[in-house]
Amino acid sequence: MNEQPKPKKQIGAPLNRVDGHQKVTGAATYSAEYQLPNMAYAVLVGSTVTKGRLTGLDTKAAERAPGVLAVISHLNAPKPPGPKPEGKDPSQPQTQGNPLQVFNDDKIRFNDQPIAVVVADSWARARYAAGLVKAQYAKEKHETNLEANADKAFLPTAAKKNPKHPMNDYQRGQVDAYKTGAVKLEAEYVIPTEVHHPMELQAITAHWEAPDRLTLYDKTQGTMATRRDFAKQWGLPEENVKVIATYVGGAFGNALHSWPHEAAAVLAAKVVNRPVKLMLTREQMFTMVGYRPYTWQKLGMSATPDGKITGITHESIGQTSTYEEFTEATLAQTRMMYQSPNVTTRYRLAALDIGSPIWMRGPGEATGAFALESAMDEMAYLLNIDPLEFRLRNYTEQDPEKNKPWSTKFLKECYQLGADRIGWSKRQLKPGALRDGDWLIGYGMGVGTFGAHRGAATVSAQLLPNGTVLLQCATTDIGPGTGTAMTQIAADTLGISPDKIRFELGNSSFPKAGTQGGSSTVNSVGPATQEACLALKDKLRTLAAASNPAFTSARKEDVTMQDGYLTVGGNKDTRVSYADVLKQAGGTTVMVEAKPGGEGQKYSMYSFSVHFAEVRVHQLTGEVRVSKLVSCADAGTIVNEKTAGNQMKGGAVGGIGMALMEHALLDDRFGRYVTKDLADYHVPVHADSPAVEVAFVNQPDPHVNALGTKGIGEIAIIGVAPAIANAVFNATGKRIRELPITPDKLI
Repeated sequence: MNEQPKPKKQIGAPLNRVDGHQKVTGAATYSAEYQLPNMAYAVLVGSTVTKGRLTGLDTKAAERAPGVLAVISHLNAPKPPGPKPEGKDPSQPQTQGNPLQVFNDDKIRFNDQPIAVVVADSWARARYAAGLVKAQYAKEKHETNLEANADKAFLPTAAKKNPKHPMNDYQRGQVDAYKTGAVKLEAEYVIPTEVHHPMELQAITAHWEAPDRLTLYDKTQGTMATRRDFAKQWGLPEENVKVIATYVGGAFGNALHSWPHEAAAVLAAKVVNRPVKLMLTREQMFTMVGYRPYTWQKLGMSATPDGKITGITHESIGQTSTYEEFTEATLAQTRMMYQSPNVTTRYRLAALDIGSPIWMRGPGEATGAFALESAMDEMAYLLNIDPLEFRLRNYTEQDPEKNKPWSTKFLKECYQLGADRIGWSKRQLKPGALRDGDWLIGYGMGVGTFGAHRGAATVSAQLLPNGTVLLQCATTDIGPGTGTAMTQIAADTLGISPDKIRFELGNSSFPKAGTQGGSSTVNSVGPATQEACLALKDKLRTLAAASNPAFTSARKEDVTMQDGYLTVGGNKDTRVSYADVLKQAGGTTVMVEAKPGGEGQKYSMYSFSVHFAEVRVHQLTGEVRVSKLVSCADAGTIVNEKTAGNQMKGGAVGGIGMALMEHALLDDRFGRYVTKDLADYHVPVHADSPAVEVAFVNQPDPHVNALGTKGIGEIAIIGVAPAIANAVFNATGKRIRELPITPDKLI
């Protein structure tokens, strides 16, 4: 027998990004870069008041301006034939569809709400003309301050309707048991509004190819969800709407919604009967595409003197808009992370005159973890116990909320990896004990978790005459390297080199997939890719059997593909060329849908992370520098350690911003942001970010999917901010409970 060498295993290999060359050379085309014949350009005009009604709109000067094709507002906008927003239940989930339809009425709901769109033959002309639109308003008193309206906070409508809704009040054991505990603490924590600022601005190019056929080149995290939204809005069959998002220049949840600017572009393209391109400005990114909501939290905790938690009460009020009830899982981690016989959680919303929030990386859990993990550090200090030891004493061996075993949980291993790398043994229980000249040195930690979610996905696989395998799926890639991971999964399954795999994505015409969010893409699309490749091998085995009987009884896993030939078990004596197989086939395309099984009914499935921070605080100026950051993850099988490491590092840098810088400051007198560009809204730059060290447990979870993956994107940021805040306390003895931690709060 003349056997071929076994191909190198690809899952786990640090493969370079398959689309990296296109991105760094500028060959990648993003949503605002498509050039279509007869293109027009649109610019939005925003409201200058926060609440009230439009009483007049003077567009004459804009309409007369050079190159202007149309000025569209509620006065002249055609009404899409689909469902109208009037009477829409604000509690309904808005994963994509936006209940605020543009130019539908004269009502102003938030500052910078789009009130008109100007369309011209160039962007410069559209922008100039937009400045000529003059509006008159009947202003009404607005409310934009959450804490001033906390007494009006309410239980989400969906929770009122459904006693089992996750946003309902939760109770395990005795209500508010911490109040009678031996050692107790009670503290309030605040996360300010944080705004999505990916490198690529939100943009869309809308093209009505026919009166009933629409193509959108859109920045979206879900091509099929966006297709569904606009098909519904315009009363079209879904197959008549195509959404293309081949490349997305970063997104943190801001592209999980269909926003007013998208609806305005589609409407404008219909009016002028030309393709229309609309890109938001950096300032409009503050007001029109969501944000992490300002959230107030109160956490009470009690423990025995030897460090066993006896009660936790965690309350939260998050902001939402007046036209949509946005909710997030702020309290989820508190209910399941630590062993406590008594846990109470209460979640409320305050409806304000602002645009709707939206999920932002680590949505809910990143906010809730700041309060929970800060309180864990505070309690450890009160007990005079090392914070890591305190967590170990309250470690959960199964999910105390669902009363189910974990599918897998290797958080203790993460603790050990991180503690060793950060040098946790150097940490002193007494704050301010370590210093280097004028710099105080402190160490802190924070834990994160996020559900290992999996949805249905479909992938098609086809062997091409040149020996390349083409895979297609409608999923998007907002930065984690989806195409690279799927290439590795396919290469491993087929036993061929990654350079023989082409994975195409970001097109709603491809086989279906969900949105890229919630750390679910590899968990969902990965199994579909694996199963499509196995089905392709089985089809090829059947076709090859027509010319070589060795394939008749061969198992599909024994069929190998290499150097243009199919073989059984790598035996060259059995080989059949791709060309011969394709001659016999009417086609080799297979399409496979992979769905989650019933494991979620038996197990509680989560990814876990722990972040360790070393900080230096200048005792005179209050300047905080993160000098070292170690992030460790239990995320199941790591498909690509390089791209997974990128995810963890990016989340860690986002956590630095959350802890030390990010704050979208609203002037409540006017309901308008003071910080409205990247000069005033600070995000971390290279000088603010140390070389983040990443460690993975890399143990598969066989219950989530056959690949053993669990998800990384969200846990990369959850727990980072409290790790830094706890390190600042360890350095200075000053406990900062309202983010960001700026020098004025330390001096």
